[in-house]
Amino acid sequence: MTSVLDEQSVGPGQGPWVGPWPDDPRLDPDLLKHGDHRNVVDEYRFWKVEAIVEDLDSKRHPMHVAIENLEHDFNIGSIVRTANAFLAREVHIVGRKRWNRRGAMVTDRYQNIRHHESVDALSAWAKENEVPIVGLDNVPGAISLETFDMPRSCVLFFGQEAQGLSEAAAKQVAIENPDRIVAAFVIFGGVLGTL
Repeated sequence: MTSVLDEQSVGPGQGPWVGPWPDDPRLDPDLLKHGDHRNVVDEYRFWKVEAIVEDLDSKRHPMHVAIENLEHDFNIGSIVRTANAFLAREVHIVGRKRWNRRGAMVTDRYQNIRHHESVDALSAWAKENEVPIVGLDNVPGAISLETFDMPRSCVLFFGQEAQGLSEAAAKQVAIENPDRIVAAFVIFGGVLGTL
């Protein structure tokens, strides 16, 4: 889709649509009228958020990401942002429902996010959906990431910043999958980059 842009557009993105309006139900009339300055790739310029999510959902990888939210939520936004960049199927927040969305930098609008009250609730969801949970933590006995045969469809389960997976999470992963705690000595984006 190409457009004739308003020459007086200011800032990133595109100004108001100039010329005949396209006949496309994915497009947002308000964005066409006022311009689209969101941080989206050009392919999604002027699209409604719902249409972007629907298109992303058709392209997502079968991998999920889960993070515990027990005490503080400093890194949850960056986890959501990175999961979105790698087209993770879904992000699962385990524990407290509230988290600081600033770190997600608005990518939470385009990422599927599911809340679970507890590790047991995440585990029940994973069993019901036949998706294995892989715990990622630097703990004694963990399997090296470089030698682990990572399933394509799985839940990558991260703990809290600094303390790692909670005791309940580590036990649940070890009970269900004794060989599924993987030593993650790299940052989140690096872990996904090795899949």
